[in-house]
Amino acid sequence: MATQVLTGPADRLGPDLTGTVEEIQTRQRVHPLVSYIARRFGLYLISLWGALTATFLFFRLMPGDPISAIISQLASKGQYSTQSGSEDISAYYTKAFGLDGNLFEQYLHYLNRLIIHQDLGPSIVSYPSPATHIILRSLPWTIALIGTATVISWVLGVVGGTFVGWARSSRLGGGITNIALVLSHIPAYFIALFFIIFFAYRNPIFPPNGAYDARLDKGFNLPFILSVIKYGTLPVLATTIVGVSFWLITTRALVISVLGEDYLTYAEAKGLSRRRLLNRYVMRNAWLPQISALGIVIGGVVNGNVLVEQLFRYPGVGKLLIDAITIKDVNTAQGIVVILIFLVLTLNLIIDLCLPLFDPRVKLAR
Repeated sequence: MATQVLTGPADRLGPDLTGTVEEIQTRQRVHPLVSYIARRFGLYLISLWGALTATFLFFRLMPGDPISAIISQLASKGQYSTQSGSEDISAYYTKAFGLDGNLFEQYLHYLNRLIIHQDLGPSIVSYPSPATHIILRSLPWTIALIGTATVISWVLGVVGGTFVGWARSSRLGGGITNIALVLSHIPAYFIALFFIIFFAYRNPIFPPNGAYDARLDKGFNLPFILSVIKYGTLPVLATTIVGVSFWLITTRALVISVLGEDYLTYAEAKGLSRRRLLNRYVMRNAWLPQISALGIVIGGVVNGNVLVEQLFRYPGVGKLLIDAITIKDVNTAQGIVVILIFLVLTLNLIIDLCLPLFDPRVKLAR
């Protein structure tokens, strides 16, 4: 079969209407996708710049003097005598922490050190170690905790919400929905506190704090892995219970809205089986919005996890953030917020870029 070629004056057909039919169809498929990726990536960069700027201004406007904090810490360790202090020593630490110059000069120095050199400056928590090393040492624990809780809660909540919405008139579905409504309004840190009291102290089934048994050698071995799982069970459950309730309620609402659509009524009138209706129509249309919502909700999970880590004394960045703010360690606290914002925004970008794979209509949206 010969390939059809469109010919004619360029001013009549236009620059996008010349060439073979296959080329035109390819351009029609590629152009919206490229435009969609460019828009999302541009929004990502703007959001990242705005978040970095807001973080800088927030920590610069906080009350307190980090230079006095570092000098007091060194004095408590016997490394410095406050009585023999001088302006030169104070000026040295002011420059080392990037606090010299006016606010705009500090902002430019902050962006240059962060973007060009990937340096967050020294940490007061463990001076003179860089704040980057301190944060990266705690970050894997937080990622493991949040990642496990998020995946479990999303899968259980979406699957459970689908079947609860599908069987919305049943007594079991109504009971599960009511329980989920109650649990969704309880903060994760309150559930964590409940777990500590009843499953760590009154019934010592799980350890109350820490991330692993300190008597074990850290490494990829079975005793250490089992210890990490045991110590992380209560923190993960505290975050998961609230997450499952949220995803179950929202998925149920989406399923019920899909059940009222005309196309589903038409498909049912054609004689399609209930399993086919559930798999091909209900689940596919109800789950797509939940994929988009996953990137939005992850920011709230990160915020709630800070208090959960503090309650369990879990060695993640949440506990480190509270410790850094307590002793006015601006570089460490600022670095934690910057890294968490970067991870959340990047995860949202990845989800946005993957959406066209599940729903081709997304790339055509303006």
